[in-house]
Amino acid sequence: MLSTIGDLGEFGLIERVTARFPGTDDVILGPGDDAAVIKAPDQRVVATTDMLIEGRHFRRDWSSPRDIGHKAVAQNIADVEAMGARPTALLIALGVPTDLPVEWADEFAAGVADECATAGGAVAGGDTVRSEVLTVSVTALGDLGGRVAVRRDGARPGDVVAVAGRLGLSAAGLALLQRGLEGPAACVSEHRRPRPPYAEGARAARLGATAMLDISDGLVQDLGHICAASGVAVDLDSAALVPLPELRAAAQVLAADPVELMLAGGEDHALAATFPADTELPEAWIRIGTVTLERTVAAGAAVTVDGRPSEAAGWRHFG
Repeated sequence: MLSTIGDLGEFGLIERVTARFPGTDDVILGPGDDAAVIKAPDQRVVATTDMLIEGRHFRRDWSSPRDIGHKAVAQNIADVEAMGARPTALLIALGVPTDLPVEWADEFAAGVADECATAGGAVAGGDTVRSEVLTVSVTALGDLGGRVAVRRDGARPGDVVAVAGRLGLSAAGLALLQRGLEGPAACVSEHRRPRPPYAEGARAARLGATAMLDISDGLVQDLGHICAASGVAVDLDSAALVPLPELRAAAQVLAADPVELMLAGGEDHALAATFPADTELPEAWIRIGTVTLERTVAAGAAVTVDGRPSEAAGWRHFG
């Protein structure tokens, strides 16, 4: 009986895992050849890649293989959405220890397939290698459907700032897990399986969004990237940052400020965008601030809250 990846071997692993992934019309040629062939009706391809490394981005004692599969897909497709594109295909590379149980790969693949069914896109190929550290690398591709990509450098003074998705829950979930706690369950679940607002990126593009990005490292820090690219500043309205009840409950357990978790927390993979001031936003998008002409605080902070610099640091990968 084959019980570990080492027993199964590279090609056995590839055959076993890829058999679980359904195809879509976007994938002309999927796993099994030297490269995949993907349709590109727009003649442009949005491409992004991200890595998850055990001990840095996930822990197997905190997250199931299915959780990790869901998360790997979600955080990559959120970046495709942030460009205003529709996800079409994913390439997944796995670096795995030889003693990893075969059941882990089965469950991981099931999580990937389930999230693709929700988010869109199909696994078109990838790679497997032996590694002492369990590593997942995903490349996601998307189609713009004839629209211009929504970049970070288009925000203009007078634009409104809006978000789609849930802020702060994943950061609260991580803090709870670090304290050995499993609740409030909604926050822990959001950390294990983030829920990006799928299809809202393309909708924002159709509405005329001038700049957009995925919130992976914290709202304040990520909005700072739009400010730097666009040469503007952003002022957020704290009254518009209304914590969800489950976030309030987690903040009480953690003795934390729920609004600070919304400002600094990452990995919710919500979307933040700027829109012309007269844009009628759909229900999924909440106005939280304004793009200003100049940085009005002496410290030169790009993102302020109620006109004052925020201490929300966000996540820094090499900090």
